[in-house]
Amino acid sequence: MGSHVVRTAQKPHVVCVPYPAQGHINPMMKVAKLLHVRGFHVTFVNSVYNHNRFLRSRGPNALDGLPSFRFESIPDGLPETDVDTTQDITALCESTEKHCLAPFKELLQRLNAEDNVPPVSCIVSDGVMSFTLDAAEELGVPEVLFWTTSACAFMAYLHFYLFIEKGISPLKDESYLTKEHLDTTIDWIPSMKNLKLKDIPSFIRTTNPDDFMFNFALRETERAKRASAIILNTFDDLDHDIVQSMQSILPPVYSVGPVHLLANREIEEDSEIGKVRSSLWKEEMECLAWLDTKTQNSVVYVNFGSITVMTAKQLVEFAWGLAGSGKEFLWVIRPDLVVGEERVVPPEFLTETADRSMLASWCPQEKVLSHPAIGGFLTHNGWNSTLESLSGGVPMVCWPFFADQQTNCKYCCDEWEVGIEIGGDVKREEIEAVVRELMDGEKGKKMRDKAEEWRRLAEKATENRDGSSAMNFGTVVSKILLGPKIRRLIN
Repeated sequence: MGSHVVRTAQKPHVVCVPYPAQGHINPMMKVAKLLHVRGFHVTFVNSVYNHNRFLRSRGPNALDGLPSFRFESIPDGLPETDVDTTQDITALCESTEKHCLAPFKELLQRLNAEDNVPPVSCIVSDGVMSFTLDAAEELGVPEVLFWTTSACAFMAYLHFYLFIEKGISPLKDESYLTKEHLDTTIDWIPSMKNLKLKDIPSFIRTTNPDDFMFNFALRETERAKRASAIILNTFDDLDHDIVQSMQSILPPVYSVGPVHLLANREIEEDSEIGKVRSSLWKEEMECLAWLDTKTQNSVVYVNFGSITVMTAKQLVEFAWGLAGSGKEFLWVIRPDLVVGEERVVPPEFLTETADRSMLASWCPQEKVLSHPAIGGFLTHNGWNSTLESLSGGVPMVCWPFFADQQTNCKYCCDEWEVGIEIGGDVKREEIEAVVRELMDGEKGKKMRDKAEEWRRLAEKATENRDGSSAMNFGTVVSKILLGPKIRRLIN
């Protein structure tokens, strides 16, 4: 028994804290699993609200975890409710910033008091959960911040303060939201070229100097400078220049993505840890069997992520645009996709497209995008979706909604040459035309070739020994997460 106690004490213990929304939980879960297979004891911390959603969507034992991969939860500070939807982002950011530090510190104390658990030796936290830095500093353990946005958007956030200095933001009044004004050139963010105001994360478009999200972005990027290191879900070939120019203003920044490719290489899907899942909605697996019956590059995949909402009218325009394109499509329509109304697609649309469409309420997106039948992706350009699309070699039609999606859209269309943008107001004729261009057109073909190139580079970056992301991940583990204290113990 004696020797066993010593061994447990030597195991490094990482506490992983995602921001409590689906698009942040997924990549953090991949990082947690990668640390687990490298010998870390992992504590994965959800909000109580999401913890309960997991139990509802995946069953009462979904979060039992494994002996060395445990789930814990802390309250997010918002009023309790059990609806199955992403919470209001502004309210959630405000609440986590104000209310999460105390319960988080209590959790760390409790973990450190447990006999059969090694003491907490490091923290990996979402970039916008920077209250965790206070706890890490108090405990004297290293903390790595994982910014789950794109590198280009993070770079823009890092320079929000200049928009104030230059008097660009807050906007004087609503009249500045014209196309002309949004076309203002922004040419003073290092390593970012050909930008316009409309390409900057949307929180910049406020008229209120006290706007919470604008100030939140300022504060969280400033606090990022206190981290031991920062990791980004991207890879060198995609974002080399941006990541380079971050190095001068931040702690060391490492590209370790696409983390889903890294995880797929190292973790067997049917192993115990492989079976641990992170989806808050129940995934409908039938769509994969349906895709198996389709020819290569023949299906349009449509999904607007976990936060984007639209009007009932926009939903109908998307529906008829897809119908008019004549293409086969797989469309994910989340239960809460339409604002304040039932998500109803016209019955005639269902009849007309019955033989070439599949509708789902949620699906295993990463598997869908790597399926050979998928030929194009109609997306809101959230970063996970964008990166999974690039990793699958799938070109995109881009309909950005908010936050970093505008920036991701700009990079997809102009820098990486894999996207076509559509207007915010959604007209069926436009949807029909761009979907046809994407699937059959000359531009679509060029974009598909380009996406295929990115797919190969993403694969290369995550190759076991010498891929840039694989090596970076190894460096973060050995140099930062296994701090000197732990290294002494292990040696």
